[in-house]
Amino acid sequence: MTPRRDPEPDPRPLIPRQRPAEPAAPPPGPHPPATPTPIAIPRPAAPTAATPTAATPADERPASPAESAAPAAAPPGPPPDLVHVRVLDLVADAGPRLSTPDGTPADCPAGAVLALVRHAGTPVGLLDLELRAPGPEPLIACATARFGTPAAPDHAPGPPGPPAPRGTPRVSVIVATRERPELLAACLRTLLWQTYPDIELIVVDNAPTTNRTASVVRGGCAGLVRYVREPRPGLALAHNRGIAVATGELLAFTDDDVLADPGWVAALVAGFARAGWPACVTGLILPAELRTPAQLMLHHHAGLAKGFEPILYDPRTPPADPLFPFTAGRFGSGANMAFRADVLRAMGGFDPATGVGTPARGGDDLLAFFRTIVRGHRIGYEPGALIWHRHRADRAAVAAQVRGYGTGLGAYLTAAVLREPRTLGALARRAPDGIRYALARTRAPGRPDIPWPARLATPARRALAAGPLAYLRSRVRMHGVRAPWEQAESGR
Repeated sequence: MTPRRDPEPDPRPLIPRQRPAEPAAPPPGPHPPATPTPIAIPRPAAPTAATPTAATPADERPASPAESAAPAAAPPGPPPDLVHVRVLDLVADAGPRLSTPDGTPADCPAGAVLALVRHAGTPVGLLDLELRAPGPEPLIACATARFGTPAAPDHAPGPPGPPAPRGTPRVSVIVATRERPELLAACLRTLLWQTYPDIELIVVDNAPTTNRTASVVRGGCAGLVRYVREPRPGLALAHNRGIAVATGELLAFTDDDVLADPGWVAALVAGFARAGWPACVTGLILPAELRTPAQLMLHHHAGLAKGFEPILYDPRTPPADPLFPFTAGRFGSGANMAFRADVLRAMGGFDPATGVGTPARGGDDLLAFFRTIVRGHRIGYEPGALIWHRHRADRAAVAAQVRGYGTGLGAYLTAAVLREPRTLGALARRAPDGIRYALARTRAPGRPDIPWPARLATPARRALAAGPLAYLRSRVRMHGVRAPWEQAESGR
């Protein structure tokens, strides 16, 4: 039986990062795909009152907006948001700080507002309001009435998020991407301004058809981000390639369409320490924008946010859920997860027959969570580890995503039994409850004012039923594929 306390990884020396070379500004006009102009990484939006970490001197870090020259007049922006997303930081003995998810200081407009409220950097809840007049005062009053006021700190307030621990392990952050350079550039901007002192950033270019991703990494953040290619399509394959080259004791994963809170990595490490170094820690995911009806619908029905209290899932003391641990979505999502490197490598990494880019279309993160639990390890949820996700903006993309989720769920359940055959009996006993649960999810009407379209229910159920065959097809394609580190060991 696995001991309750997982062994603690050995910390590595802190390795400071270097300042990237300034990319040349692209000339106006279109550019041929064969030789794309590098996309400049925007200056990181520094958190209010942030200071450089000891491991990265101020002159070696990307400049904050306050250090940059005044910007030129902006072109006409996108249509007004349906719901304005804001972050309200309340700090005792200091004024409230209001910003957008990327850290830019902002006011509070009239209309619909979704606000994350934090007490001294710790998320405490969400406010979903309709403000009749602009200005922060009504929002602050509602936040104080709902969540109270933060306790007075015994030290000067720092940047949002938990402070970076001292003498803690190196964290390798792995971002898999495929031909989305603009989204990747925005993501990397936020990863380059993390408060944690010892981070290795790795971008895995998955089955590239152009060199646009390489241009983003090598042109906009040369010397700060490691670029790796995985020629075969598949998110799990790309993640495994990143695992093979990573040097951190902890491996964090996120997507290219997110914005990371400045304290994201520090909060993940704090989550590991708080829970006694479990095998995995996941974090909070909130919408980066709510510009369209499709994004608003996904926000209310996708279930990415798992609450504002830390949770520890232990297979020895399971929750009162008859479907545990098969409902692996309760543990978190692949856009915000971190594993101990030794545990993930021992499991063989991610199943290459799962994930986006394969016939299975998903399920790679769910399967990794499931296998972690059934092998006797624990999973922690840390709400302070915050990721802002850009939801699909149009209904056609949402419909495709729903079908992908359904196929991925069916593929995950099939893979769970094939990868961990001793769980077959438990799954068979839970099958009736599981079927009812899955059907209820596809029929959920949602909020009366933001209904889940009934036309998506049938495709979701069909996709779920197609998942097992999709996984088997994918597994045939991946026959003989081994994790890169396993190939290296067998070749010695």
